[in-house]
Formats: sequence, C-alpha cells, structure tokens
Amino acid sequence: MGLNIKAFALASGILWGLLMLAVGIANITWPEYGGSFLRVMASIYPGYIHDGSLYQVMIGSAYAAVDALIGGAIFAWIYNWFA
Repeated sequence: MGLNIKAFALASGILWGLLMLAVGIANITWPEYGGSFLRVMASIYPGYIHDGSLYQVMIGSAYAAVDALIGGAIFAWIYNWFA
C-alpha cells in the first residue's frame, strides 16, 4: 500500500510551517527561546532574517511550509517507488 503523495506533502508542509510559526512567535514572546534554531533556519532559507519581527516569522513559516511540501512529496514518491 502506497502513500497518497498529495496528502503527505500537504500534511508535511502544514506541520512544518506551523511549527516554524510557533517557534517564531515563542521567540518574539521570550527572546531567548529558539534563537539558535531560528538562526540556523535563517542560514537555510534565503530572504528569512531572524530579527524577532512578526513579518520575518511569517516569511520563515512560508519558506518552511513550501520546503516541507516539496520534501514530503519527494519522500512519499520515493517510498511508493520502493513499496
């Protein structure tokens, strides 16, 4: 039985985007929380700058959602190919 590629990709994108959003908002609320993680994400996602602004949190969350959507689709496709 294979994975539904579209469903897996959407679930991955939504989950990773929401997690990035949650860490970003937590970092705005408590500046010491997740700072190292957000700096690493800023080094991976072009255009995202970890500066503690809500605008940048939204940019980072969008990048994370698209990244995980593509990665989830590739993962599900490879899984189905091996299954």
